[in-house]
Order: sequence, then structure tokens, then C-alpha cells
Amino acid sequence: MEYQAVAVKQAVAVKAVAVIGDLVRSREHPDRAELQQALVRTLADVNAHQSAQQDLEPTIGDEFQGVYPHLAAALSAALLVRLSLPEGADCRVGIGAGGIDVVGRSNYGLTQDGPAWWSARTAIEEVKRREQRKNPTLRSWFVSADGSPSAAVNAYLLSRDHLVSDWSPRSRRLAAGMILGETQADLAAAEGISQSAVSQGLHACGAMAVAAGLAVLEGETTS
Repeated sequence: MEYQAVAVKQAVAVKAVAVIGDLVRSREHPDRAELQQALVRTLADVNAHQSAQQDLEPTIGDEFQGVYPHLAAALSAALLVRLSLPEGADCRVGIGAGGIDVVGRSNYGLTQDGPAWWSARTAIEEVKRREQRKNPTLRSWFVSADGSPSAAVNAYLLSRDHLVSDWSPRSRRLAAGMILGETQADLAAAEGISQSAVSQGLHACGAMAVAAGLAVLEGETTS
């Protein structure tokens, strides 16, 4: 983790993108211990593929947190977590851009505060508010404290989450594999279907559009 080298004598501000997530309706799950273990496995898989300043880790209760160097990485990680959770499990994610203040150190690592974290918390609360009102499929939101444009990002997230919410477990696996760079031939072999079926499935469910939208945002948020 990039922050490990910081010698904490006073608050140290670092610009980054914070991610706060939580499991949806986890209290209704028949085996909460297994669900928590599945979350740990999912976060480890995403950490192995998505570079972070601070890897995604479970925190208190059903929450998890992480820090990324730019918005594109945070958006990709948030999508991969959702796609990789086991069937029947889902998560919300709040994403916040801004400064992160390293204010101390504890037995659990560095103690952090700052606008990126506050924005991520505001974002996840906005997901819950919208989810309960007009956008029941919404699972992600972005709030910026550093002036980064948010309207286009949130428009993408509204559409992305609506599509993903309707995907079958197979569609989620295929989309995750595609985003991670697996070939259609490898995906076909893993699923026991033809390569043509993989291609048709990815187009039919909208996964190709989701990935293309992410690629557009990656170009805009990393330049």
C-alpha cells in the first residue's frame, strides 16, 4: 500500500479516490458468516487485478473500503466487486474524490480522514436515498470534493447499474471475465458454451456497452 511509507508526525494530505461499500440486505441472508467469507474472497480477487493505493478490505459490519489513484480505477473496482459476488448477493458503493488526510496510526494501520472519505460516505447515502425512491436498481454514486465533473459519471452509473441488476449469474461472470481481459475462447471453455454464444450473450445483455462506457471514462479521468 502506498501510504505505508508515510511517517505520521502531522496530518498528511494525499489526493485520491476513496471507495466505501456495503452489502445489500445482508441481514436477510441465510448464512451471514458464509456471505462475509464470500465478500473477503471477492475483495481479494479484485485486489489481485485492480491496482490500488489501499486495497479493498472489509471494515465494520458489512462494509468495505479502499483507495484508488484515479476515478477510472475506482469505477472498475466497484463494478468488479458487484459482478464477482456470489449469486443472490449485491453491494452498494459510494465513490468520493478529494484529499485524504493521514492523521495517525493504530494497530489496524494508518488512520485516515478528509474530503475523499466524506464524499464517499455522502455518495453511498445518496445511493440508499435514490434506491428507496425512484432508482431501485442503483448501486453506485460518485461525489467529488476536488472539482472533478460528476454528472456524466453518475449518468453512466445509473445506466450501468440498471443493466447489471438484470444480468444472470452467467452474464455477470462473462462480463467480469471480459473486463479482466480474458478471451472469448477462454470464457466459452469455462462456461461450456461456444465462443459465438459468449459474443452474443455479451452484446445481448449490454455488457459490451457497459465496458465501452467504462473505457470512455477511463480515457477522460486518467488523462
